[in-house]
Amino acid sequence: MAYATNDGTRIAYDVAGPADAETVTFLEGLAYGTWMWNRQREGLDDYRTVVMDNRGTGDSDAPEGPYTAAEMAADLEAVLDDAGIERTHLVGASLGGMIAQRYALDYDRAESLALLCTTHGGEESVPIPEETQARMLSVPEEYGPAERIRHKMQPAFTDEFWAENGDVVEQIVDWRLETDPSEDAYEWQSAAAVGFDASDELAAIDVPTLVLHGTADRVLPPENGRLLAERIPDAELVEVEGGSHLFFVERDERVTDELREFVADV
Repeated sequence: MAYATNDGTRIAYDVAGPADAETVTFLEGLAYGTWMWNRQREGLDDYRTVVMDNRGTGDSDAPEGPYTAAEMAADLEAVLDDAGIERTHLVGASLGGMIAQRYALDYDRAESLALLCTTHGGEESVPIPEETQARMLSVPEEYGPAERIRHKMQPAFTDEFWAENGDVVEQIVDWRLETDPSEDAYEWQSAAAVGFDASDELAAIDVPTLVLHGTADRVLPPENGRLLAERIPDAELVEVEGGSHLFFVERDERVTDELREFVADV
């Protein structure tokens, strides 16, 4: 990992792929580490790819929060500047999609946006369903760290994938045990998601935009993707039938193919 610094905060990042290729930069969701993009990076290994640990996660610093999407977009700007990257295709999922929107509005290195399972925030967005919130908040006290991760993460997958791919789930649990933020840093990142609202600014996004959303997303319902696509000029909406919140894991080849086709057409 390399490190960039934004206002005294060190942000860890990694660059892979041919130095002379176009660059694709990936942004993670709430509490997740760079592992979440492993499959897409492998599928786009002919591109130069960048991942970074959001502040509070993995090898990045965890300054006292709460955090904002604007601060995290500034972290991205520091990473791209440190890596000498002038233009990049930007891919963000969930909280990462919010950071990507903020970055495209505040900075000028984004060549395109791919917004996965995310929202523009604000009062008009569709909130996390009550059933999902209850599941994530009602963790039995006797659970250890691994059990807590499994319990809170299950709604992000389809029931079918969860039942049939225990090996994938356990690998993710192991990665999360290594990289997840502390409880405090989790709350500080959560504040960035809860406080995000770009709903009145989306008309100013002037780069090609792909909105990808699973129709079975139990964390951020698919209506959020439709609202994004309606408000961003000329955005393309692709709905993945039956796709979960973590559809880029469950349907990794489909998502990678969509990203490849989109980037190639920009």
